[in-house]
Amino acid sequence: MNSDADRVPITVVTGFLGAGKTTLINYILKGNHGKKIAIIENEYGEVGIDDALVLETKEDIYEMNNGCLCCTVRGDLIRILNKLLRRRNKFDYIMIETTGLANPAPVIQTVLRALSNMRVHA
Repeated sequence: MNSDADRVPITVVTGFLGAGKTTLINYILKGNHGKKIAIIENEYGEVGIDDALVLETKEDIYEMNNGCLCCTVRGDLIRILNKLLRRRNKFDYIMIETTGLANPAPVIQTVLRALSNMRVHA
């Protein structure tokens, strides 16, 4: 069993286009919480818009703009999560921002799959 110290908090921020997902992430990044946050941001189009809206930050930001996390880029999400979890000591928290088109259920399933695979191979 993993101890609490080994666990990585992950939040999936999802909602319709214009719901305020990026605004929420910016609010959290500006907060005085002392946490280093790795951000995975999903853009549906080839050119990302939200990456310019996310505050200039020292955080690790991974942009995925080759499709929707819930369908076409699930493998990319697993690869990024695995990469992040191998460098667990570099951050305290992971936030995943989905595109406004995403169905959150497959995204959550993908995160859980990546975490269970990591526990098996760690």
